[in-house]
This record gives sequence, C-alpha cells and structure tokens, in this order.
Amino acid sequence: MKTNPDISIVILNFNSISFLEKCLLSIKQSKLNGIKAEVLVVDNASTDQSVEVLKRKYPEIKLIESKSNRGFAAGNNLARGKVSGKYILFLNPDTELEKNTLLTVFRFMQQAPMVGVATCKLVLPGGTLDYSTHRGFPTPFNAFFYFFTPFSKIFPKTKLFSGYTQGWKLDDPKPHEVDAISGAFFFVRKSAADKVEWWDEDYFWYGEDLEFCYRLKEMGLKVMFLPQTSALHHKGVSSGIKGHSKKISSATKETRLRSALSSTQVMRIFYRKHYEKKYPKVFSFIVFTGIKLLEKIRTGFI
Repeated sequence: MKTNPDISIVILNFNSISFLEKCLLSIKQSKLNGIKAEVLVVDNASTDQSVEVLKRKYPEIKLIESKSNRGFAAGNNLARGKVSGKYILFLNPDTELEKNTLLTVFRFMQQAPMVGVATCKLVLPGGTLDYSTHRGFPTPFNAFFYFFTPFSKIFPKTKLFSGYTQGWKLDDPKPHEVDAISGAFFFVRKSAADKVEWWDEDYFWYGEDLEFCYRLKEMGLKVMFLPQTSALHHKGVSSGIKGHSKKISSATKETRLRSALSSTQVMRIFYRKHYEKKYPKVFSFIVFTGIKLLEKIRTGFI
C-alpha cells in the first residue's frame, strides 16, 4: 500500500535549469532518516529547455507545465490539489540545501503545532544573510526607515530603525519568531496553507510571501526563523535585478523591467490591503508618492 509523503517540495521554475539541477541534487543528497519527500516542479513557460531536460533526466519528478508565465503566486498555485504531503516546502530553483536542512526543519515543525511556517537561514553567495528571510511587516514606519533613509543600515540592530529586517533578533542562535520569511524557502503546514487558500494571486512577483505570512498570523499561527541550519540562495536569477546575480541571470531586459515594476507594485497592493484604512488620506497620499518615487529610481537603472 502506497503511503503519502511527509513533505511535498514544490519548485517554481522559469528559465533556471542550470540552477534547478543543482537544487535537485541538493535535495537528493539530503539526509532524511526515513522521511519521505516528493518533488513537484511547476514550469512557468520556460524557453531554456527546462521542460525537455526534466522529462529526460528526472522522470521521478511530478512536472506541471504552464502555457504562460503566470508569476510566482499563480504558478505555485498550479500545484494545489497535486501535493499529498503533511508539509509543503515551496523552494526556489536557485537554492541549494545543506544535507541536514530538510530534516532539521521537519523535526522542528513536528514539535511545534502552533507554527504555521518556518524557514532556514538563507545565505547569499557572498556569505551574507538574505534579508528577506528575516523580516518585519512593511508598515509605513518600517518601510520609511528601510527604503528611504540610511538609518537601518547604520544601526542594523537598533529596534527603532530596523523594524523591517528585525535586525535586533539576528544574533539569537535559537529558533525565533519573525513577522515574515522568504518564499524562496517556505516550509508550511499543508493544513494551514489550505486554510489561507495558498498564494494570493493579486501579487504577480514579490510580496506574496509577506501576504501569506500576514494571513497565517491572523489565524494565530507563528512564523519562525531557524538559524541552526541554512541553504544557499543565489537570488535574482529569474528577475535579473539583484546586483549580486546580474552576471549569472539570463533575464531579458523586458523581464528585468517587469520585475522592477513588480517590486514596487506589491507595496501598493500590501498597503491597500492592510494599512490604507488605518491612516488618514493625506498620509496615504504621501506613502503612494514615496512608492512612485522608488519605482522611478528602480526602473531607471534597467
């Protein structure tokens, strides 16, 4: 009798086959100690032979093909109804796991029923922490100090200025609660994911992880950061707008522009969903003006 896997690993791929193969290898080499895992790859209409390579070299993987690039949220949602694990790991193709990462996070979740989602420490190629894996919500106050002033960088561990990165918690070697984590490594309880109806498709690219975490917290569940295990995150391979990955990204100018626009559009969406009704209209006008300014700056470098 066939038993369901413990973990369903969902990887959304877009023109990242060389990185995806490294990611798959790191999963294969993981120490699972009897834990069963299945891998599903959703291909977002890649043009780099991703589908051909997956069919030829990885027949054991469940491949879901999208006829168009539906973005992060809608792309991942194509796996809904096709996963059968108690837990779902949404994993970026440009990540590489340590051998004990899956086992460590799985065991933690088994012992913490009030945790909805957890992540490991995501490390960039240069050795620094990927800030998006350890975040506070982008309240107007947090966003102002992070995006429009240097104070969060000058005082990275001061609670007043580092609300968006929650930098004052980073030295804690034990698992600890944060507001939000990155969708690049998003280990979520399937029952919780089903209750929040998976990823919010109002977001095309970026911001979906913030929204997911916000909804989990509204349910009374915790979002946890586990610093005792890690994964490498090349980050920005699909988008091509991250400084450290521009040279290795195959993203076209059109893709980079769409990514830059999406990175600010999500700010408008998140603010309208969760903050606009809490502040006077004049304050919201200032917020949207700031977002527009940031958008011009980001697209100006494409």
